[in-house]
Amino acid sequence: MTEQLLHWLQSEQASHLLKATILLLAGFVVAGLASRAIGRILIKNFSQHHVVLFKRLVYWLLLALFIASALKQLGFSLSVLLGAAGVLSVALGFASQTSASNLISGLFLIGEQPFQLGDTIKVGNTTGEVLSIDLLSVKLRTFDNLYVRIPNESLIKSEMTNLTRFPIRRFDLLIGVAYKENISQVRQVMLNVADNNPLCLDEPGPIFLFLGFGDSSLNIQFSVWAKRENFRDLRNSLQEEIKLAFDKAGIEIPFPQRTVYLAQQATPIQTEATEPVTQNNPV
Repeated sequence: MTEQLLHWLQSEQASHLLKATILLLAGFVVAGLASRAIGRILIKNFSQHHVVLFKRLVYWLLLALFIASALKQLGFSLSVLLGAAGVLSVALGFASQTSASNLISGLFLIGEQPFQLGDTIKVGNTTGEVLSIDLLSVKLRTFDNLYVRIPNESLIKSEMTNLTRFPIRRFDLLIGVAYKENISQVRQVMLNVADNNPLCLDEPGPIFLFLGFGDSSLNIQFSVWAKRENFRDLRNSLQEEIKLAFDKAGIEIPFPQRTVYLAQQATPIQTEATEPVTQNNPV
């Protein structure tokens, strides 16, 4: 028994098995070291989530190369393995075209970095906070605490808005005042409201735009800037304060009005007349 074992250890088969084992162990070590090195290099320019994905990709690619070398030492033909892998890839490609498209789109998203974890984005009618960025999909949490999964292919093909990419945001308030109002007075009242609101930034300053003459009102756009974390509070507080300031100054915010003329049916001895009737539509 001992002689047979010694004879086998001295054989070429044992030598190949030893080399294959060494290659496998070296593969685990090299793949681990390379993935950690890639992580240290990329951490300065990419988010933690993207770094983890790149580390996994490098680890498994290097490990696959060492496994292929180990199999070659054991006598497996790489051409046969590559051929089988090619056939399998084609079959999987036809079976999972959507997944492959999402995978490629995910790589583009990781390289482009249009958003990061914690950002608030809007895709179509969905707005939410980014929870994870994976190779196949992006997960969001909406403001009403719903979990939404968006395929990466949809993100690449559609328009996406990052609401928190920059440190400040502008709020545009569209409002109308009655034709009898003094535009200069309206401007001063709105500027005073913005000046007294602590969430409004002084730089960039507020913008007052007279948009033109509407059907029932003088149309105005009043734009103010705020830090992105204060945007929602500013939007709510500013509108409430402007309404109170308008009421105090006697400035009217009109509702749509329509003037309807009703024609009366004339008798043979009467002439046709019209009587103007004004109808207010509070909608």
